[in-house]
Amino acid sequence: GWVARVGSANEREGVTGISHLFEHMMFKGTRTIGTRDIEADLRIIDEQEKVQEQMRQEMGLMRDRLRRGEIDDLLKPENWTPRYRELDKRFDELVARQRQIIVKDQLDQIYTKNGGESLNAGTTEDLTLYYIRLPSNRLELWAWLESDRLLNPVFREFYSERDVVFEERRMRTESTPLGKYDEAFNALFWEAHPYKWPVLGWPSDIPSISKAQADDYFAIYYAPNNLTGVLVGDFKTAEVRPLLERYFGRIPRGRQEPPPVVTLEPKQLGEKRYRAEAETSPTVRIWWHAVPFAHQDRTALDLLSDVLSGRTGRLYKGLVVGRQIANEATASIDPKKYDGVFEVECVVKEGKDPAAVEAAVYEEIEKLRDAEVPADELQKVKNQGKAFAYRRLSSPFSIAVQLLFYEGLGDWRYIPTRWTAPPPPICSGWPASTSRRKTAPWACSCAGRARPRRTRRWPPCPPRRRRW
Repeated sequence: GWVARVGSANEREGVTGISHLFEHMMFKGTRTIGTRDIEADLRIIDEQEKVQEQMRQEMGLMRDRLRRGEIDDLLKPENWTPRYRELDKRFDELVARQRQIIVKDQLDQIYTKNGGESLNAGTTEDLTLYYIRLPSNRLELWAWLESDRLLNPVFREFYSERDVVFEERRMRTESTPLGKYDEAFNALFWEAHPYKWPVLGWPSDIPSISKAQADDYFAIYYAPNNLTGVLVGDFKTAEVRPLLERYFGRIPRGRQEPPPVVTLEPKQLGEKRYRAEAETSPTVRIWWHAVPFAHQDRTALDLLSDVLSGRTGRLYKGLVVGRQIANEATASIDPKKYDGVFEVECVVKEGKDPAAVEAAVYEEIEKLRDAEVPADELQKVKNQGKAFAYRRLSSPFSIAVQLLFYEGLGDWRYIPTRWTAPPPPICSGWPASTSRRKTAPWACSCAGRARPRRTRRWPPCPPRRRRW
């Protein structure tokens, strides 16, 4: 597989969601794959772009009408201008013509006929990865197909696929019980960093992304200087290297280096609180600002989350078994490339007070601050972490995926040192340290969710007497 070091954090206002859109577009074929007549295909794409440019001009007029209150929604067909309807009909005709010469899913068909499995891709805030399982004697086929879609991509059906992505966002976010609230809570938590916008993009941005913007995006972020390939399996490096150089060496370096993400999240000055109603069990979620993926304190926070989580973890024993005020209680760390989140989430037991659950979480955190974690408890969670890490390296495919993720977030060389370092001091006595201050409850963001008509007005987080 291969990873592009680009995700939603590299986007800007107005084009959010383009990274995820590209995850789809990279399967649309090339000048060789995916079409019966490339010249006719390119002519139709050019005609489509001319129509879309006129549609964008009409959309600008409709945005003016929206701001004046003359219409209530840009996407409702009844609000479209006659000219926009005419252009939309013309565009649909071009799409129908193009589909007559498209070979649908040809990339997947070629891989499948040659024993390929699990052809897929994924997008996060920081990376986009592409992967496939294939017999080792089909390595040259992989090198040709993958280098071809990087060297000669054709983004056919761009606007149709953009609509598919918009619908995917609607199904995964707006049509689920908690999707909209999770998205809103995330946007509240991040004040300045681009992590605040969703990987799927804002609903008003996706329909506005143009193919020209996609072409510019590809030229910057999908150049070899921003990509890393990974091969794991039965092959000899000395034999494979010339083959890879022959195919991937054809791809020119990008003319422009990807711009760095320079925005830093400012220090949170006070508590943020989010309350909402949803068709779900009452839930308490608390986020703390943590550390990035490659930070030296990341392993310590991993161990902290393991001390708190699981059926033998302190949150479960304290809130679920002991006080019996929650049905579930978990802790986790989400270390991203540029920053991180430490999260506690509890599902409140029927009839119990969410505020009591929240206060109980802080009490468990205070216990960790004030008393040393016993050596046997710390060793147990460290052993569990090692075992889980080793299980994720149990097959060539899982090793490849781990290499792609680690390289996309920082450096694959971090894998072998992940659980072999000495026990971090943060989990043995909790001395004053950067990570302790970063995980202070006085700098938290809280979210409560409950069924409609049963929402409580919760008191704010109890005042914290200490800063860690």
